[in-house]
Amino acid sequence: MALDFLAGCIGGVSGVVIGYPLDTIKVHLQIQDPTKPKFRGTWHCFTTIIKQESVKGLFKGMTSPLAGVAVINAITFGTYGNVYKSLPPDWSPTVGVFVAGSTAGLVQSVIVGPMELAKTRMQIQQDDRSRIHRYSNWNRPFEPTYRSPWDCLMQIRRTDGWRGMFRGYGVTMGREVPSYGLYFVTYEGLCRMMQDDASDVVSPLAVLLAGGLSGIASWVCTYPLDVVKTRVQTDGLLGPRQYKGAIDCFVKSYRNEGIATFGRGLTSTVLRAFPTNAATFLAVSLTFRLLAPKRQVVIEGRT
Repeated sequence: MALDFLAGCIGGVSGVVIGYPLDTIKVHLQIQDPTKPKFRGTWHCFTTIIKQESVKGLFKGMTSPLAGVAVINAITFGTYGNVYKSLPPDWSPTVGVFVAGSTAGLVQSVIVGPMELAKTRMQIQQDDRSRIHRYSNWNRPFEPTYRSPWDCLMQIRRTDGWRGMFRGYGVTMGREVPSYGLYFVTYEGLCRMMQDDASDVVSPLAVLLAGGLSGIASWVCTYPLDVVKTRVQTDGLLGPRQYKGAIDCFVKSYRNEGIATFGRGLTSTVLRAFPTNAATFLAVSLTFRLLAPKRQVVIEGRT
């Protein structure tokens, strides 16, 4: 179990560091006003953040996912492995993998919800600064609302209680459950297709491809829920509150902006998904091969 935790931690941290800048871009694109968009696309968003905040702006709030990644990956791996082993032996492997993966997504969503709430709010603080300066004559340096992800969560708890820390949790769970099931099924299937028939070994290149493509598949299929989650979690930060909940957010977003709004930021997400998940799976695979060469490499959860 200790090795599982270590491998998951290394893999998760690798994925977070590589993919975080594109995640920041995704959040900015998802929450911008469609009637007066600040960014023309992924590249314009990237260059704007660099100009206004330097490279550090792309990594705001990263300590939140980094702090939780070890726990999340340990929970994901442990849940997936134990559920899969406990399933009836007459179940098809594909169904078993999907059920075990979906269960892992459900369990780890309890931690992911508050973690992503803090991450998202940290990421948009620059937009809050722009809004404040646009409607005031302040010339003093900007003082961020949140000093760190932990400070963000503590402020939310003081103002909104424990319930506030789980704002948007319902839609987060709705995203994690099917996406993890699909993620594990895609990865397992691709690895089986690319493994060496003689030795049953999956090469590092195959691990990279399978991990990257499975990450893309799971994100594309559940991305509309991610857009709703981001909007619910940031509602009221850059203006008056607009949504009563996830369903209300979905209806109003579709009514005001059309179906295209649920794909906003998808390009940066797809660009992020491949290297992030490829790095995660490769790091996990290499950790097992280095520390337990006789043990078959197990699947790691999505970052």
